[in-house]
Amino acid sequence: MNRQNRIAERFDWNLSLLLFLFFIISCVAIYSGQSTSQYNVNFALAQVKNYVAGTVILAIVMYFDTEQVKKLAWYLFGFGFILQAGLFVAPEWLAEERKGATLWYQIKFLGSVQPSEFFKIFLIIALAKVTVGHHKKYVSKTFQTDLLLLLKIGGLTFIPFALIVVEDLGTALVILAIMTGIILVSGITWKLILPIITLGSAAVAGILYLVIRAPQYLEKYVDTYQMYRIYAWLDPVGHRQGDGLQLYNSLHAIGSGLLSGKGFYDRQVYIPDVHTDFIFSVIGEEYGFIGASIVIGLFFLLIYHLTKTALEAADPFNTYICVGIIGMITFHVFQNIGMTIQVLPITGIPLPFISYGGSSIMGNMMAMGLVFGMRFHQKNYMFSSGKNYVD
Repeated sequence: MNRQNRIAERFDWNLSLLLFLFFIISCVAIYSGQSTSQYNVNFALAQVKNYVAGTVILAIVMYFDTEQVKKLAWYLFGFGFILQAGLFVAPEWLAEERKGATLWYQIKFLGSVQPSEFFKIFLIIALAKVTVGHHKKYVSKTFQTDLLLLLKIGGLTFIPFALIVVEDLGTALVILAIMTGIILVSGITWKLILPIITLGSAAVAGILYLVIRAPQYLEKYVDTYQMYRIYAWLDPVGHRQGDGLQLYNSLHAIGSGLLSGKGFYDRQVYIPDVHTDFIFSVIGEEYGFIGASIVIGLFFLLIYHLTKTALEAADPFNTYICVGIIGMITFHVFQNIGMTIQVLPITGIPLPFISYGGSSIMGNMMAMGLVFGMRFHQKNYMFSSGKNYVD
């Protein structure tokens, strides 16, 4: 009985409740969203299967303690690299192309697998290992050691970024968000960070200016459809017959939901592929400002819980993993919701735990498995606060 009690105490019940609520919201929203789908597929049932598979992955990952995860870091990163690079050389029957991008493997009995969703998690683990190893080697912090750590983090991040940005700009930006989060808490001096942020912001502003005012200078380097996405974002009404259709209808759907929404399964606005990247528009239309605020509030609770876990982690390795996961989820949420309400440009990234997608759900559940494992394997020693979880 004592052992069972200890296991119950070590289990993260608060996080499990949040994930369960996301599961319910996801299935309900997808079930309603597929009422206007152009596909003859029960995506809600498929999402249940995705969550079941994700839960199995979570349970497996949870049972690996910190030291085991550290030892597996480079093997996982190498495995992610092989999977992602393999998309460039895989035969047509194995690598699936959608809308001009080859992002998935088509595996019999498993369906479509998007390796970048798992590569993000492997990158977080590798960055945590690199950062902890650097601080252990260079106890005395100097400008030179900070520069070296910045180069290590940047160099490691460049590998998945370079492989992914060719086909998927949205996921590549998530990779940069993960790197940014790790850098900000790694202790690197702001004398290095601030100039990089300034240059990066200036570069983004310059690119946007060229896209709007002088697109001819970018046509050789940027795909036309990406530039049209910017135009559709800035003027969805003028582009509602083309690239701006999803955004225009999304704004219409969310706006028509008003305060309390139209009610379950009472959607009237058609949005292509609404069960994936634009699932938030379903929530906004059917449950209005109140329902949308509840969903956003749940994400804030999730980020708060992850932040609390990072602050309470005894091992810096776990802290950096939490920070990487926070950066990943926060960017996904802000970008996905932002693009449905015209605050940010459209980049095809899903709303975590809610949008339909097997690889997305399983990747996020893998990340949550790491967080569950931190509490499950937590060890408190003599004179430390809290309970002793050492068996």
